[in-house]
Amino acid sequence: MNHILPNRRRFLSEMGMGLSSVALASLLQRDADASSIGWAPPTGQPHFPPKAKNVIWLFMNGGVSQMESFDPKPMLTKYGGKTISETPFAEAQDPAKLALERLVAPDGNGNQRNELYPLQIGFRKHGESGIEVSDWFPHVANHVDKLAIVRSMYTTDSNHGAQTQFHSGRHRNDGDFPTLGAWVHYGLGSLNDNLPQFISIGKREYWNNRDGHYLGPAHDAVPLRIDPKNPLDFSQPEITFPSEARQVGKDLLDQLNGMRADEYPEDPEMAARIASYELAFRMQTSVPEVVDFSQESAETKSLYGIGTPHCNEFAMQLLAARRMVERGVRFIQIQHGGGGAGAWDAHGKLKANHTKNALAVDQPIGGLLEDLQRRGLLDETLVVFATEFGRTPGSQGADGRDHHIFGFTVWMAGGGLKRGVVHGATDEIGFHAVENRHYVTDIHATIMQQLGLDSRKLELPGRKRLEIDHGHPIMDIIA
Repeated sequence: MNHILPNRRRFLSEMGMGLSSVALASLLQRDADASSIGWAPPTGQPHFPPKAKNVIWLFMNGGVSQMESFDPKPMLTKYGGKTISETPFAEAQDPAKLALERLVAPDGNGNQRNELYPLQIGFRKHGESGIEVSDWFPHVANHVDKLAIVRSMYTTDSNHGAQTQFHSGRHRNDGDFPTLGAWVHYGLGSLNDNLPQFISIGKREYWNNRDGHYLGPAHDAVPLRIDPKNPLDFSQPEITFPSEARQVGKDLLDQLNGMRADEYPEDPEMAARIASYELAFRMQTSVPEVVDFSQESAETKSLYGIGTPHCNEFAMQLLAARRMVERGVRFIQIQHGGGGAGAWDAHGKLKANHTKNALAVDQPIGGLLEDLQRRGLLDETLVVFATEFGRTPGSQGADGRDHHIFGFTVWMAGGGLKRGVVHGATDEIGFHAVENRHYVTDIHATIMQQLGLDSRKLELPGRKRLEIDHGHPIMDIIA
């Protein structure tokens, strides 16, 4: 029998047809999957009437001590120097209660610390609510009647992958998943087509430096610097070009990208790149204006602490956040203390560490809350103060606290939430969340609720999320 070998052209043609059929089958299968569950892409509209339009997400990297910020525990001082087993609270170290931890790799962090460490700062009651706040946060304390404080958070990653876990809801061992900001960006339309809808300010670590993941790179946050001359990477040419020349270049880029998009219509990176180029062109004038404070009054700058050395950087970031909210930016994610494990990671010298860091953030946050309130923006803006985990009731070394996942504190303000309330509780030494416990995605769900989003309607075909990914809104703090 004669075997006729195909020539090169025929072989490549038939192979291409084969690959095309595979791709077509994949697309048809995806469409079938989508239709079978009634899935449809987001329309850019909320699923139900929202109570908030914007989110300012303040994240403290490294782990803020819950019992020396917003959850005072005088029993630590009373029993300071004693081991937990020597106190009435020995059951805190019941192995069954500690079983929620998912270890990444033992490395000396996140361990049990047995000798109770006294409180390193005093507390006072503030406002009509009489809520106690640490003396490290006097400016925030002045606004305690605006806060909804959740003292019963927990997570499962005892190392700094918890930074990612708080943003995505997933443990690092599970892989990479979209962050809350990416889901909000995916679900809601633009409030201002000349500015990004999702902005990230502050340094992020390698485990926490992306947002979109399987939603696609179009849903990553746009990194921003508070510098009118250089707010974005590659936003300005090295030499001056007239606007007409920039338009010629943009038109050529649009043409080339359009040709490529026609050839690869299902390439999400190409779609994201085209969208980013379009947005970048518009942002060349709009973004520098947002971070130019020359039109802000001296009183407003002073309110935030601009010009004060210990808090100037964070103050500028928060004033920029208010200006972004005014101009329709949906989600502003600000991370304080990035670099390594995070500035709040007080394994030693906790008092010096938290004194310095609280000075850096307290006045700017107080200024932000006051400024939003007086401009009528707080009712539609959710301000979130979060951290990856808390610190241990027991001492690490002579004067530090280790990572602590079993109970810590987050607060939120504005955006249709109740004001001047405390929800949940830890035990008497701040070890375990014991009343109204909440995993980190309950914070996500509360924010989504206020923005008018049903996270279950945002799922992608083939990417079924776990129940814990969605979380549950904390209804007790919603007005």
